[in-house]
Amino acid sequence: MGLLNRRSAADSVEKLEKEMTIINRLGLHARPAAMFVRVASRHRCDIWVAKEGEEISGKSIMGLMMLAAGQGSKLHIRAEGPDAAQALQEIEQLIQSRFNED
Repeated sequence: MGLLNRRSAADSVEKLEKEMTIINRLGLHARPAAMFVRVASRHRCDIWVAKEGEEISGKSIMGLMMLAAGQGSKLHIRAEGPDAAQALQEIEQLIQSRFNED
């Protein structure tokens, strides 16, 4: 039991949130959603994406597509877990790169 407590202390839960704007011309359609999920799934943290009060898992392609996040949409992205900072940074880079589309 002591080992579990030490392990959970080592995996300190980081919780970070950031608002990001979708800037690519076609928005968060299937290919960008798949790229988002690929980046999110590399991390051990939980990632949540909210738009206009609806919140979904950032590791769900269907969920991301159902947000209907077109160009200019503001997404509130929350990461909770041991590598939350790294995950948010990579997601922000992906969005800033316009999902390599434009």
